Amino acid sequence: MDRNRFALGQWLWRGLLISPLLFLLLFFFYPLASILSYSLFPEGQPDLSGFARLVTSDYYLNTFGFTLGQALLSTGLTLLLALPSAYVFARFQFPAKSLLLSLSTLPFVLPTVVVAAAFLALIGPRGLVNVGLMSLLGLDAPPIRLERTLTLILIVHVFYNYPVALRIIASYWTNLNPRLEQAAQVLGANGWRLWWAVRLPLLRPAIMAAGLLVFTFTFTSFGVVLLLGGPQFATIEVEIYRQTANLFNLPMAAALSLVQIGFMLALMLAYARLQRRLTGDLASAVLVARPPATRQQWLLVAVNLLLMIALLFAPLLALLVMSFQTADGLSLQYYAQLSTNARGSVLFVPPLQAIGNSLVFALLAMVLAVAFGTIAAYGLANRRRGSAAGVDVLFMLPLVTSAVTLGFGYIIAFDEPPFNWRTSAWLIPLSHTLVAMPFVVRTVLPALRSIPPSLQESAQVLGASRSQVWRLIELPLISRSLIVGATFAFTVSMGEFGASLFIARPDTPTIPVVIFRLLGQPGALNYGQALAMSALLMLVCALSFVLIERLRTLRGGEF
Repeated sequence: MDRNRFALGQWLWRGLLISPLLFLLLFFFYPLASILSYSLFPEGQPDLSGFARLVTSDYYLNTFGFTLGQALLSTGLTLLLALPSAYVFARFQFPAKSLLLSLSTLPFVLPTVVVAAAFLALIGPRGLVNVGLMSLLGLDAPPIRLERTLTLILIVHVFYNYPVALRIIASYWTNLNPRLEQAAQVLGANGWRLWWAVRLPLLRPAIMAAGLLVFTFTFTSFGVVLLLGGPQFATIEVEIYRQTANLFNLPMAAALSLVQIGFMLALMLAYARLQRRLTGDLASAVLVARPPATRQQWLLVAVNLLLMIALLFAPLLALLVMSFQTADGLSLQYYAQLSTNARGSVLFVPPLQAIGNSLVFALLAMVLAVAFGTIAAYGLANRRRGSAAGVDVLFMLPLVTSAVTLGFGYIIAFDEPPFNWRTSAWLIPLSHTLVAMPFVVRTVLPALRSIPPSLQESAQVLGASRSQVWRLIELPLISRSLIVGATFAFTVSMGEFGASLFIARPDTPTIPVVIFRLLGQPGALNYGQALAMSALLMLVCALSFVLIERLRTLRGGEF
């Protein structure tokens, strides 16, 4: 009887481990396969005309060229600014260093609509900088006109990705053996020669890994270009959205999506190879940072910190200030009107209702992501490192797949029986779960692998059942990682924009979708409500980020 119960428990456990793969199969691979089928067989017959137009049309070639060019420019500028800052954080000890390094990651977790609103609040036509200069210089028009320009797109991309490059390069640099540089200096390598001949070659794996990751994020840029670029600029992501939502040219959107998927897979494989080198090249020695000793060193630290504060925190502060700024002075008017329908439109959804929608969707996505992500982490932890690598990549695929492509795949895949769910509101939390689940896996998996097998074996020898081992031993040990993963999932869902813009119903929009609509409409009230909602969403992301940083341990995750 006990043997049969044990066998049944084993079968149930194996079935449970398969559930995340089944979820990926239905809500990730099936939509992507639908895109592939729609691209190659639009009428049931092989048809490559869509791909032919991609390589023969100047418009699509220019779109691909712009996507590639702006990604290269954004990556170069990000690395150029992050490298000196990484040197400062790796080599010098100064007050509030740990706090600044932690806070520097906050911009990366903010939704694109919030960031767009923040930069409009800072340097837009009605932003703090332009209003201040007009008042100071007596001007009738804003002196800084960056809206709808490539310059603004590049600035926002640097804002987003500077923390990523800073953390990767500074972390790697901190763990390099300092004796290599000291030996080079003894042999006469100083100044620029020390940088070109010693430091940059040593840092090459970290620089390449950070550059490839930044390039991936900027190549798939959607919200930044859509909100701040204007119609003259379009990445592949934006063009997929336009072909679907504006032109209803689904075959062309499918062809673009397929090209995007292929490119992203190649980038992901290259990054995985670089990351193995990144962890393999670290020396055993750890560099001890010291306080700046000379005036030049203090000046270098001060300039980099001022640049970081101006780049990362000035837009967010401007957003907060402008959300209270009305024609009558500082007030809570825009926040109070989040629940009103000022225009009396029948199709209007109060922003306060959108906040409720986002909270419900985020809670559902959090529960699903934690459940599937934890089960997936257990499955990966119980496999050998080598055999788990291939399965591990499967769970990382949603993270590097375009949210726009995913939303477009849902439109195609779930628009006919047996999965006629295109108008279902619950597709939103499911799509958010796909994006959030990798964060849970990467957070919980290291915690599981850090548990000594002897603890579990000793408990089983003493008569503990599998459920008791999990409840009394494993769960307490991974509880902090579970909370971190859940917070990541909740934050990602609250700010997800690309897929939601495709599949959100008119009566159930999310916060980012409503902010996008408000920013696209004229009037001070619409602009003010967009700023107020952006400030609230920024506050939620900031609180979530603080919780993550407080709970994160040294081995608490890989994000």
